[in-house]
Amino acid sequence: MTPTGKEAAADDVMVCGHISVDVIPRFRSEEPGGIPLAPGSLIETDAAEFCTGGSVSNTGIALHRLGAKVRLVGKVSDDFFGSLTLRLLRDVHPTLAEGIAQAEGETSSYTIVVNPPGTDRIFLHCPGTNDTFSEGDIDWERSAGTRHFHFGYPPLMKGMYTDGGEQLSGILRTAQQQGMSVSLDMAMPGKGTAAYSADWVGILSRSLPYVDIFMPSLEEILMMIGRDRYAQLDSHGDSLCETLSEETIRELAEQLLSMGCGMVVLKLGASGLYMRSSERFARRGEEWRNRELWSSCFRTRVEGTTGAGDCTIAGFLKGFLLELGPEETMTGAVAVGAFSVEHLSATGGIRSWETVQARIESGWARLPMNRPLQHWRWLEREEIWAGPADAIASANKGETNEWHEK
Repeated sequence: MTPTGKEAAADDVMVCGHISVDVIPRFRSEEPGGIPLAPGSLIETDAAEFCTGGSVSNTGIALHRLGAKVRLVGKVSDDFFGSLTLRLLRDVHPTLAEGIAQAEGETSSYTIVVNPPGTDRIFLHCPGTNDTFSEGDIDWERSAGTRHFHFGYPPLMKGMYTDGGEQLSGILRTAQQQGMSVSLDMAMPGKGTAAYSADWVGILSRSLPYVDIFMPSLEEILMMIGRDRYAQLDSHGDSLCETLSEETIRELAEQLLSMGCGMVVLKLGASGLYMRSSERFARRGEEWRNRELWSSCFRTRVEGTTGAGDCTIAGFLKGFLLELGPEETMTGAVAVGAFSVEHLSATGGIRSWETVQARIESGWARLPMNRPLQHWRWLEREEIWAGPADAIASANKGETNEWHEK
């Protein structure tokens, strides 16, 4: 008999939020400048891959494959895509679908991911039951003893932003009150949607006091709290991760810390991962207090980037749960992200934590930093950059503070 409720062994992580089915066509060849997606054209593809998608699936399954005990919490309907979602989760492990609510007569979420080689992705997304997800779909009784709560993609869930973030902040507050550490991931809403024009400064101001680790992408957070700057750069087609200075990135992180979260982890795509923590993280240990770190990506063959950020988050949370230091945690995060991009789907390439660590320790090469970092220190042993605001690096004046390429 399978134990239930408080009789069950406690989970390491509850992963809650957006879930869907991803349909990912595989393109046959790479053409110079990318495959032209023009009206009226027919482009031949190979077999499509059907997999679960969204933060709940991507981060949750990645954590499961890394060895964490995970409970997934989301919502589907009793239609074809809902049944497919549950079946795909059970194919990974029979228990992964247990926390997914199934509504009657609604439409389940799905996403068609157009990801041709040489160009950025296009998503055709139906939010479906994610729009009707509410706190009532969470079985808090099953969270007893759970160490960490992760919520993902509120911009793609109507109930999480139309009320100014009241329901979202309530969910995060409940998780915190139950003794869990809390992390929050975002998503980029489509232009012209209600989510795009929502008051994200207000929503974040209400929600971040209940968040320990805030983990958006740079593009997402600039759109939310620096919209004029985002619109200007976006209109020129600039790559934000390569265009914005490290000073601007630091200012964004410090603005988010001032809203109440304990740590900001910004996903920067091919530019790596940036972390800024506050005084609040001193309770985690002195090595986590007032840190500013930047990790470059590992060199690898890119098959697809769908869900890579979600898997990077899974790697970070795994290191955090293992109580590793911030440098090791950041390295593990970008390593798991590299495993993800070696496969077309988000989690198809994810292996055990031990396998990830063995590859790192084998001398896995990193990509060179694609920008000059002024007044940052290269930590040779950890193979990571420490910024001017980093408390530990600032205290250790013996290491070089000049930029040099790695």
